Order: sequence, then C-alpha cells, then structure tokens
Amino acid sequence: MFQLDDNFLVNLGLGAMPSNERVAFLEFTNQQLKLRVGTELSKSLSNEHLDYFEKLFDSGDPAAVSQWMAQYCPNYEQIVAQEFEKIKEDIILVRDRLLTSDAAQERA
Repeated sequence: MFQLDDNFLVNLGLGAMPSNERVAFLEFTNQQLKLRVGTELSKSLSNEHLDYFEKLFDSGDPAAVSQWMAQYCPNYEQIVAQEFEKIKEDIILVRDRLLTSDAAQERA
C-alpha cells in the first residue's frame, strides 16, 4: 500500500535530510500513522470491541487480528490510505522548516 523509506522522503522533497535524521523521522512518521489510524478506527468501535482487540493484538496471532479487522473494521485500508495522505500533506506544510532545522543542526 505504501512505503516509509528514502523514496517517501525524496517524493516529499526531503531528499536532502541528513541520513542520521532519516531513520528517526521515518519511525516518527510510522508512529503517527498508527496513532491516527487507531484514533479513526476507535471512533466506530465500542469499548468492549477495543478491549477485545487489544487482547487479540497482544496475543501475537496476526491471522486472528486480520480476521477481526475484516469483520469489525472493513474500511481499514481506506482509513490507512486517507491518514497516509494527510500525513504527507502535513509534512509538505513543514518541509522547509524540517530541512532548515536539519541544516542548522548539521552545521552546529
């Protein structure tokens, strides 16, 4: 569906980001995506469903998690795609500051 990698950064105009910052930025972006997707999905689920999902997720059974998601969150992929696009838009809005901040840190 999507890749959070160097190509992602290049496509957003962050190809000049120092390599030592790239990994941390990609990890942060991945965490933000998970948080946003989880927030959106939780809006349509009861507390009981959320509790059950947490236990299921913690069990480490990806097949059971996928089956549960298909049943209770059939629009999961659509939500992921929407939130991914929003994150890209947010990054583009602050791209110049990210690059300026990185360049200043690199000179220091």
